[in-house]
Amino acid sequence: MESLKEKAARGFFWGAMNSGVTQLLNLVIGVFLLRLLTPDDYGIVGVLTVFTLVAGNLQACGFSQGLANLKQPTANDYNSVFWFNVIVSIIMYAVLFACAPLIAAFFHQPKLVSLSRFTFLAFLISSLGIARNAYMHKNMMNREKAVVGMVALLVSGGCGITLACCGMAYWSLAWQQVIYITVANIGRHHYTRRLWNPTLHFDFKPVRGMFRFSSKMLLTSILNTLGSNVLTFIFGRYLPMRAVGNFTQANKWSTMGYTLITGMIEQVAQPVLVEVTGDEDREKRVFRKMLRFAAFLSFPALFGLSMVAEEFTLLLGSDKWIDSVPLLQLLCVSGAFAPFYTMFQQLVVSNGRSDIYLGCSFMQIVLQVLVVMAFISRGVLVMTTVFCIFYILYLSVWYFMSRKLIHLRLHELLLDICPFCLVSLVIMASVWFATRGIDLLLARLAARMVLAALLYFLTMKWAHVEILNECLRFVAKRKKK
Repeated sequence: MESLKEKAARGFFWGAMNSGVTQLLNLVIGVFLLRLLTPDDYGIVGVLTVFTLVAGNLQACGFSQGLANLKQPTANDYNSVFWFNVIVSIIMYAVLFACAPLIAAFFHQPKLVSLSRFTFLAFLISSLGIARNAYMHKNMMNREKAVVGMVALLVSGGCGITLACCGMAYWSLAWQQVIYITVANIGRHHYTRRLWNPTLHFDFKPVRGMFRFSSKMLLTSILNTLGSNVLTFIFGRYLPMRAVGNFTQANKWSTMGYTLITGMIEQVAQPVLVEVTGDEDREKRVFRKMLRFAAFLSFPALFGLSMVAEEFTLLLGSDKWIDSVPLLQLLCVSGAFAPFYTMFQQLVVSNGRSDIYLGCSFMQIVLQVLVVMAFISRGVLVMTTVFCIFYILYLSVWYFMSRKLIHLRLHELLLDICPFCLVSLVIMASVWFATRGIDLLLARLAARMVLAALLYFLTMKWAHVEILNECLRFVAKRKKK
């Protein structure tokens, strides 16, 4: 029987494959769209993101996490969640359909009426696959999830590029979203149809049983969504669509960077931590090891992207996106800490402490809005800077609120993450200064990437970092198979 360590390693491997290939495909597709579309096009679609995501939170109602937190969920549990999601989604779409003129008026963009009504179809369609995705997550079907994500991205990306070439402008982005979730649902059905299928038996007792936990997860998800998109929402109200588009694009690239790590963690952390809940020493060891793994990958990846932000943007998107460069640099620095948010969130969820999750998220969004609004007259760059500083500092609140669950001491936390942070910072700064004299953009980008990666690898080898050795042993083991 597969051990917990082997299960976690396999989960991380396929999580890495999924996240890595997904981000690579997103990069390729994004480059084509970046050259075909304008900042205004991205701005128009970007302001709708918060509505789509909040509606998606409401349709799921936190029951995906609720199912994952059950030791052995039954077919009836999944069936109950499926029908509840579908019913809520129909109601939410009807509400948003009616509110489309109000949304357009708020952002002073009449074209948003028809665009929003079409875009919101994505979360209505996604309701059909939430329970199936929860089944795949609970059973750690990460290889299957990786295949589904890759195929959905290829199909939707190809359609989006084709429509952009045909002059569909921002509509190409809307179609890309709808096609993506449709193909993903088809893939989830393919892999789970012989394992579980919804029936016409309407029993909402399991939903009621999960409601206390899931309702807090729902509120938390909404708060996290608002927190992640508060700048786009504020910019859309007070700034030109071009500024919104620049921020949206910078946020997209930085999010792709840290999602590579958080995606791996999310696919593994909760199921693994649930299995060791109750054994505090073991849970602490598992959690700290995941922390070190996240730090080992996150800091060099995001600090590195910040280092090459200018070359990356100019080469892939042309000089029309130059205003997004400083925004991307700032968001990459704060994004390096995103995996640690994910780790603490998974820790409190796996321990059934959705109250901590809700409380921390509520305080974060309230303070975040207050801080950002205090600098609203200073412009997009200052507001983004303040946002990033707050994001990094607020991680301390998550630590102090959740430390008693596994009695994680502050010096242990710092010992796990600070060495990787400092090494990455020194290497990226050194490489930046050493290569700043290279005039050719492509040559400078390549030199910085290769030199930084080589120095980081050699430093980790010289320091005998166990996380690196374990990764190398696992890759070698996979090759032998």
